[in-house]
Amino acid sequence: MIALSLIVILPFFSALILALIYLQNPTKNREKLYAKLALVTPIISTILSFVVAVQLFSSPHDLILHHTLFNWIDVGELHIELAFMADRLTAVMLSFITFIGTLIHIYAIGYMRGDAGYGKFFTYFNLFMGSMLLLILADNPIIMFVGWELVGLSSYLLIGFYHQESQNITAANKAFMVNRIGDFGFIMGLSLLFVVLEGNGYSFSAIEQHIDSVDRGMLALIGGLLFIGAMGKSAQIPLYVWLPDAMAGPTPVSALIHAATMVTAGVYMVARFSFLYIEIPQMGEAIALVGAISALFAAIIASFQDDIKKILAYSTMSQLGYMFIAVGLGAYSSGIFHVFTHAFFKALLFMGAGAVIIALHHEQNIFRMGGLKKELKWVYIPMLIATLAISGIPPFAGFFSKDAILITAFATEHYTIWAMATATAMLTAYYMFRLLFVVFHSAPKSEHNLTKLPSSMTKPLIVLAIGSATAGLLGVGEAYGGTNLFASFLALPDTPIHIEHQTEYLLDSINIILAFIAIFIAYKLFAKHSKYPLQTLPIRSLIVNKFFIDELYSIIFIKPLLLLSRIFGYVIDEKIINNLIFLTVGGYHKSATLFAVLQNSKVRYYALYILIGVSLISITLLKLLGDL
Repeated sequence: MIALSLIVILPFFSALILALIYLQNPTKNREKLYAKLALVTPIISTILSFVVAVQLFSSPHDLILHHTLFNWIDVGELHIELAFMADRLTAVMLSFITFIGTLIHIYAIGYMRGDAGYGKFFTYFNLFMGSMLLLILADNPIIMFVGWELVGLSSYLLIGFYHQESQNITAANKAFMVNRIGDFGFIMGLSLLFVVLEGNGYSFSAIEQHIDSVDRGMLALIGGLLFIGAMGKSAQIPLYVWLPDAMAGPTPVSALIHAATMVTAGVYMVARFSFLYIEIPQMGEAIALVGAISALFAAIIASFQDDIKKILAYSTMSQLGYMFIAVGLGAYSSGIFHVFTHAFFKALLFMGAGAVIIALHHEQNIFRMGGLKKELKWVYIPMLIATLAISGIPPFAGFFSKDAILITAFATEHYTIWAMATATAMLTAYYMFRLLFVVFHSAPKSEHNLTKLPSSMTKPLIVLAIGSATAGLLGVGEAYGGTNLFASFLALPDTPIHIEHQTEYLLDSINIILAFIAIFIAYKLFAKHSKYPLQTLPIRSLIVNKFFIDELYSIIFIKPLLLLSRIFGYVIDEKIINNLIFLTVGGYHKSATLFAVLQNSKVRYYALYILIGVSLISITLLKLLGDL
């Protein structure tokens, strides 16, 4: 099906055209042209993605669409095609990535207005979109890895977009290097996988057919290495430290990274390899535990952040933890369902935050805001809906997707994980309503001379608000009279769970009550006060400084590596290798000086050399004849 190739190729093509036009004259104002070229291909990709989804929806569960562009690698038994495939999992990912990506493009047209790098921004933006679509549509893990790395490159370019400021370059470098650590594990896992398959084929379908022949110990090692890649890409402990600093890029970048693209790649990868992780349930439990710890850890830090974008960044890390709990426990449909609903409300939250930042002339500290409820009504209402959704308040989208994950953890008797996830849900409601109350309800800190927001920044918020309110209805379970259409469509190999409806009602009630308690606490502390009310909390300094994890990594890893580099650079390279080279060069120089004495262009000296040579040859010949 050629539509699969077009979905990927079109964003790359537009990125190329945008780059050529921009490089022709970077200073020329061509915003309208850039905006049209940047927007048209995501729209077409969205339409084609919906066509693919409809075709798969109306076909049997096991239908897989394919399209091959060409043979890429053909060496011995290694045959890798640049090929694309789409099953129902792919269709779901494609649909919301392209749709929400298009909305973010529309938003970015207004957000980036007047920026000197307008054309460059959309070049990188479309490169990012194409890279993620390549990752999702890949027919085999090698092509997936190409998309995986291109996503990393795109994020590096976008995070460091404002490269004039050193902290932005530092943030981009940090994201790039931390992800390289995860990617090393990922590529090692792929290498081992290809070795043990012994040439039986490298497409996902071929790997699935032959996975039973692989030793379970080797599978556990491969699954662990692949998950290291997911930890880096999806910002889970210990490879999460890049994500908060990624806020250095423009806000549309944050929305695209956090909602629809890069950070969901790790969850998608685990779901795509579900046939592998089903064989190693112990590794799945380890994944779920990492997800639970990451979710709670990030929620604690988010509760004490002042920067509006960093609050949402840690929120993303926390919500990704929920997704890994689900896929780790074999509830792949629930994990992807939370990816789906999260894309709506997290994109909305970031875009709403960006609107506030622009309106307040790039102010990001929430405690310098306040009283914006009436002045930014069409930002406030969508953000309220998104906040209710992420807090798990019914009937908004986050309630149904988060509920499915918590129920899975409880039903599978992973009570520690369930308790951590429940505590995280309560903290989520607290820090999100803390943000909402401080920004929109508390007393203004000063008179606001607000920048007028273009309609391209506010209209996408309304569309996303509708999604945040209603997307969860696709996953209503039997306990609430539904049939979970989302899971039925995906048809993933979920581990079956059994739980009484009364138990599910009780657990949901606990979550809702805890959420409202958290909202009430946030209201009492932040809705009317103009100052931070928890300044004297003893542990606050530790949490505000993110438990000093970055400093700890600096002591354990960065400083020893810098010391080692100095040792190699100064002692081994400069003192040993350089001196050895200089000694060799000096020897050649002295030899050249000696030969220069002999080669002096004076004919009488050359005649003497000839006479000496002839004499030595004559003496040698006479001696040889005498011996005979």
